[in-house]
Amino acid sequence: MQLNLHRLGIFMTVVECGGFSAAASKLYLSQPSVSHQVRQLEQSLRTVLIDRSGSRIRLTPEGEVLLEYARRVFLLADEAVAAIRRVSGLQTGTLVVGGSTTVASHLLPPALAAFRDRYEGIEVGIFAGNAEQVEKRLVDGEIGVAVIAGEVRAPQLVGRPIMEDRLVLITPPGHPLASGPEPVQERLVGERFLLREPGSSTRAQQEELLERWGLAGDVRTTEIWGSETIKQSVAAGLGVSVVSEHCVEGESAQRLLSARPVASARPIVLAHRRDRLLGPAEQAFIELLQSMHTWPARLRAIS
Repeated sequence: MQLNLHRLGIFMTVVECGGFSAAASKLYLSQPSVSHQVRQLEQSLRTVLIDRSGSRIRLTPEGEVLLEYARRVFLLADEAVAAIRRVSGLQTGTLVVGGSTTVASHLLPPALAAFRDRYEGIEVGIFAGNAEQVEKRLVDGEIGVAVIAGEVRAPQLVGRPIMEDRLVLITPPGHPLASGPEPVQERLVGERFLLREPGSSTRAQQEELLERWGLAGDVRTTEIWGSETIKQSVAAGLGVSVVSEHCVEGESAQRLLSARPVASARPIVLAHRRDRLLGPAEQAFIELLQSMHTWPARLRAIS
């Protein structure tokens, strides 16, 4: 048994107008057409909804029940339209943005704060993980948009560069590599190099740098999960590493770590599924990021 909403609307109009003729006039239909639609509705429900025996129509008990539900159905439909308009107008809703570890920690908080300043009715959230984890969430449809350091790898995703980020060699203060002549790679032999975990875009670039420098087999490596753990490990003297410049802005300013550029800039990429229709909040956030061109100035104030 299926309920035809078009016929249900005609039935409601007949009841509200008090008859078939008045309903036909309001709906710009012929009276026979209106009568036929109501009869079809009755046949689909296998009951009589309107008593036509008198001079005026009367609802049967079954018709009374259907009328009550019909009013609720169309009221809910009106509420749905209003809710969609509110979301479209960015008055209410939720925006969850994914970010690779460094981006999620240092770019997204101030960027989302700026977004919420503009759209106070939108609740915001962040999913943080390494690039591989974030891309999986995008592919699975669990998040709609993400910001990742480096190029996207999943073929289902499209990514466009929006900003840049430099990699820096970090060492404890006073370490021989903290100063001295370039290039530093010649003095890395014998050092313990701390690598990010597999799946991290920084890990891929760390390995690429070691390969480019011809040091892939000449330095001892230790795997450390997470950029924060990498920083603490370097500060404790466990080794040296290469991370995003933004990852160590605070520690560098406070001279807890020394940082020196060692590689050209890498892109910060805005990513989403190729086949996903982005919502109004996601589109507005993308426009905000594209207008920034560089990492938010508020970043330095909170580092």
